[in-house]
Amino acid sequence: MSFNEYLPFYKRNLKVAVPVMLAQAGQVTVNLADNIMVGHLGTAELASVSFANSILVPGIVFGIGFSQGLTPHVGQSFGRKDYKFAGHLLQNAIVLNTGLAIVLTFIMVVIGSFMGNMGQSPEIVSLAKGYYNIQIFSILPFLLFFGARQFSEGIGITKYAMYITLTANLINISLNWVLIYGKLGFPKMGVEGASLATLISRIVMILSFIYIYIKKEEYNRFFQYFTKRLTDLDKMRDILKTSIPLSIQTLVEITAFSFSAVMVGWLGKVSLASHQIAMSMSSFSFMLALGVGAAATIRVSHQYGAGDYSAMRKAGIASIHLSVALMSISALLYFILNKQIPLLFTNDPEVIKLASVLLIISAMFQIFDAMQLSGLACLRGVSDVKKPLYISVLSYYFVCLPLGYVLGFVFNLGAVGVWIGLLLGLLFAAVLFIRRFNIISLKIIKGDV
Repeated sequence: MSFNEYLPFYKRNLKVAVPVMLAQAGQVTVNLADNIMVGHLGTAELASVSFANSILVPGIVFGIGFSQGLTPHVGQSFGRKDYKFAGHLLQNAIVLNTGLAIVLTFIMVVIGSFMGNMGQSPEIVSLAKGYYNIQIFSILPFLLFFGARQFSEGIGITKYAMYITLTANLINISLNWVLIYGKLGFPKMGVEGASLATLISRIVMILSFIYIYIKKEEYNRFFQYFTKRLTDLDKMRDILKTSIPLSIQTLVEITAFSFSAVMVGWLGKVSLASHQIAMSMSSFSFMLALGVGAAATIRVSHQYGAGDYSAMRKAGIASIHLSVALMSISALLYFILNKQIPLLFTNDPEVIKLASVLLIISAMFQIFDAMQLSGLACLRGVSDVKKPLYISVLSYYFVCLPLGYVLGFVFNLGAVGVWIGLLLGLLFAAVLFIRRFNIISLKIIKGDV
C-alpha cells in the first residue's frame, strides 16, 4: 500500500484523535503538575504519592477499561445508523457504570487499610494514607465522566470531552497551588491538598458533561429511546461481553506497572521517586498514543458497522503508523533531555542521576508502547477482546514482571532492571496484538469470520 492510499485515513484518524490527545494531555498534565508540585515538598512526599497511586490506579483503570466496553458497540450501531440501539446501550451503561463505581470505591477502602503491610517505610505510608483517603471519593465522579465520554467517542464526538477536561485541569492546577502550599489564606495541606484538588476537579468534570448531554442536540436524539425500565438484560449482556474482558485486560496491564512500582519501592525512596519521575513523563507522552488508539477504535468500529471492511483494515493500519511516528518524537526528546527533565521535579542529586537513566529506557519503550496500544485498540473496534486478554496476561504477568524481578533483584540492576522488564513485556504484547489484527481483518474481508 502506498502513502497516498493511506493519506485520507491518516487525516480522518487525526481529526478524531487530536481532541482526545488534547483531553488526555490535559489530564496527564495535571498528574505531571501534581508530581512537580509535590516533588518540591520533598523526596518522601513524591515517593508517597507514587505509592498511593500504585494502589489507586489499578482500581480506577479497571473502571475505565469497563467503560471502554461500550465504545465498539456504540460505534458499530452508529456506523449502521441504528440510533435506537445506541440509546438503549447508553441507558444500560449508565446503570452498569454507576454500580461498578460504588463497588470499586468500597473495595479500595478495604485495600487501603493494608497499606502498612506492603513493605514501605512508615514515613511514606503515613503521607500516602492522607492522599489516598481523599482520592478514593473521586472514583465515582471520575468513572461516570468516563462512561459519558466513551459513549460520546462511540458516536464520533470527541471535542466536548476535550473542552471539559482542559477546563477542569486548569481548576485542578490552580487548586494545587492554593491547597498544597497554603496560598490565598488556605492552610498548607501538602499531599492532601493535591488529592483534594483532584477530587473537586473530577466532580466538575461529570457535572459539566451532564449539562452538555442535556443541552446538545447531538445527544438528545439518543435520549428519546430511553425507557421507564432502567435495565435491559440483553443490552447489558452485549456491553458486558466486551466490558468485562476489557476491564480485566486493562487491570492486567496497569497492575504490572503498579507491581513494578512496588518492587522499585523495596529499593528505597530514591529509587521510588526516580521511578515516579520517569513514569510521569512516560504517561505524559503516552497521551499521543492514547488519542490515536481512541481514534482507531472509533474509526474501525464505524467502518465495521457500515460493512466497509477494506476501509476498516486501512483505518486500523493507519492508526498503527501514526502512533509509532508520534511516539518516536517523544522518545527522541527523552533521550536528548534525559539529564534535564528530572530537574523539573527535584533537587536531589541521587534521584536526578537514577531518573535520567530510567528516562533513556522509557525513550526506548515509547515505540513498543505505541504499537501495543494501537494494535489492541484496533481489535476493540471489531469487538475482539477475549484473545487480547490472554495475550496481556502472558505479556505482563509471564514476561514483564518475572524478567523485571530477575533483572532487578537477582542480577542486582535495581530499578533499571525492573524497567527493562517493562520494556520487554511491551515489545512482546505489541508483536502479538498487531499480528492478531492483521489476521482477523483479512478474515473479515474474506468473509471467514
